[in-house]
Amino acid sequence: MRDTLVIEGGHPLFGQVTISGAKNAGLVLMAASIMADGETILDNVPRIRDVEVMIRILNDIGVKTDWNEDGSLSICPPPGGVKNQTSYELAKLLRASNLFLGAMLGRQGEAIISMPGGCDIGTRPMDLHIKGLQALGADLELEHGYIYAKVIKSNAARIYLDFPSVGATENIMMMAAKTPGQSIIENAAKEPEIVDLANFLNFMGAKVRGAGTDIIRIEGVNELKPGRYAIIPDRIEAGTYMIAAAISKGEVLVQNIIPNHLHPIVAKLQEAGAAVHETDQGIVVKAGDKILPVDVKTLPYPGFPTDMQSQMMALLSLAEGSSMIVENVFENRFQIVDELKRMGARIKVEGHTSVIEGVESLYGARVKATDLRAGAALILGGLVAQGETVIENAGYIFRGYENIREKLTALGARLK
Repeated sequence: MRDTLVIEGGHPLFGQVTISGAKNAGLVLMAASIMADGETILDNVPRIRDVEVMIRILNDIGVKTDWNEDGSLSICPPPGGVKNQTSYELAKLLRASNLFLGAMLGRQGEAIISMPGGCDIGTRPMDLHIKGLQALGADLELEHGYIYAKVIKSNAARIYLDFPSVGATENIMMMAAKTPGQSIIENAAKEPEIVDLANFLNFMGAKVRGAGTDIIRIEGVNELKPGRYAIIPDRIEAGTYMIAAAISKGEVLVQNIIPNHLHPIVAKLQEAGAAVHETDQGIVVKAGDKILPVDVKTLPYPGFPTDMQSQMMALLSLAEGSSMIVENVFENRFQIVDELKRMGARIKVEGHTSVIEGVESLYGARVKATDLRAGAALILGGLVAQGETVIENAGYIFRGYENIREKLTALGARLK
């Protein structure tokens, strides 16, 4: 990725920003759309690189897609079923490509899925996906970088997940939605994106109950019908702009949000000294006089999200005192540390724990985005750093943030 962002630091952010649709909800709903015959229209789909890759995968398996004039996305699978194999070249670009496994098995009982790619943030094995789909009657084999899956005898099942994996929960939900009988997922992921998938499946005619709790019950149906559905707002994008207000010494109204989804982030921002309050229009974040040290542990929802850990680290680099972050979800999420240290941050890492000694200021430097959220954190550091920050590999950032340059510029940032 050759994309480069250049940021001139020292300009506080003021104004309002409208949050786009959730990347992680949009990608799974795009995959689930192939389970219905006819045209599905999704509103609030973000125009980001991951979505564009997902569209290319849909087109490659025979699905017709169109961006409509009103910004919605039309998805229309062919009447006879989709091609049952995803492209290696496309799948390696996107972790969410593995969501076609549950969708294809649910729709037509057969799938050949290339092992997925995406950001290198740690081991994200497929074993829980495979365990759950096998329990529902699929035979799965892993050969030459592909998962070969075929439904031998479809049957409902009770599935316990050793870890509340979001992707595994989603794949099992999609296959179970078309599997006769009642299936139960125990220790299911509780993320808002899981609830959005359940709502979408129910909108199409499925019978899913309990999403948002650790036990999800799914009664299989024979048919799912298309329609029009709006994706939830992106809580991680919202959290990123909330931290941007706090770190830049500004004040920002973050609009188009679901406040409940942001409670873990709000709590830590308040602990760090920012003033945060809800209004009828959204959430207002105003920077405090100083940034206070905070301890953070990432956990599955409703805990503090791992996708916000890098951004929080950028903020705490400027705290008056020592903070600690414990990463409990992905082991490679501390790649951001070396890049922040280039900007003057003082951070020590031991295993899954980082200790951040706050400094008075960061300094502009040439840095490199190692993944999507690390890239966002470097933007946050660049907003407040003295001088100019050059972020290489900024293409990672465009995978998950719609119009980020335009949105930040409208708030007063200077970047190109």
